[in-house]
Amino acid sequence: MSSAPTTPCIGIFGPDDCASGERHGCGLWPAGYSAALTQAGAAPVCLLSRLAGKVSYDHALQDLQGILLTGNESLSGRHIQEAERLAQWCKRKQLPLMGIDMGMHVINTTFGGSVYTDLPREFPEALQHRHPPERGLRHAIEVVPDTRLAGLYGEGEVVVNSEHRRAVQRVARGFLISASALDGVIEAIEAENPEWFAMGVQWQPASSTASGLDIQLFRGLVEACREFAGELVAA
Repeated sequence: MSSAPTTPCIGIFGPDDCASGERHGCGLWPAGYSAALTQAGAAPVCLLSRLAGKVSYDHALQDLQGILLTGNESLSGRHIQEAERLAQWCKRKQLPLMGIDMGMHVINTTFGGSVYTDLPREFPEALQHRHPPERGLRHAIEVVPDTRLAGLYGEGEVVVNSEHRRAVQRVARGFLISASALDGVIEAIEAENPEWFAMGVQWQPASSTASGLDIQLFRGLVEACREFAGELVAA
């Protein structure tokens, strides 16, 4: 008889983005990162209180098997600095790491990439990627074949939600583009190293405007965390 899959603990550094009463776009579970991770088979852990005071990550995060970096344009400089330190630590430990929205930008800049801070002004050829106050703006992206993202979403064109003014401009060293919008705006990046699961996406896979397919992103992170935990046990 096969044993039940383990439930990895995944730390969330950043806002959960869960409005009261809202549900994920497919309507099967509440909106927000904690709910999406739980649905994918993980135990979410809030890291904001754990990391106060520049504590040692080796001590504070020893029971975690993965990290999810979240955030938006309202993040403080101090929060971003801590997120960069966390991303560096994940790379040293080869701990699975996923960044969403500003979390993706943090990963990219931490390892030498750059971002557009005002996409309409700096890249006027871009399509509309942000349309406040209207919610639910969607556009197509092209997933690059033979990437981790393609293993989760499938290759070719996928439609995602979009609500961002910033975007990756130059991809960080050691990372590659795994999806772009049809106007060329980078929508997802991932580590080139096959031994380290590190990925960032621009869309909002846990929000009330996400699609049912977006749960695959969290399932991919959970599976990577299980593999990481298994490697530690084997060692």
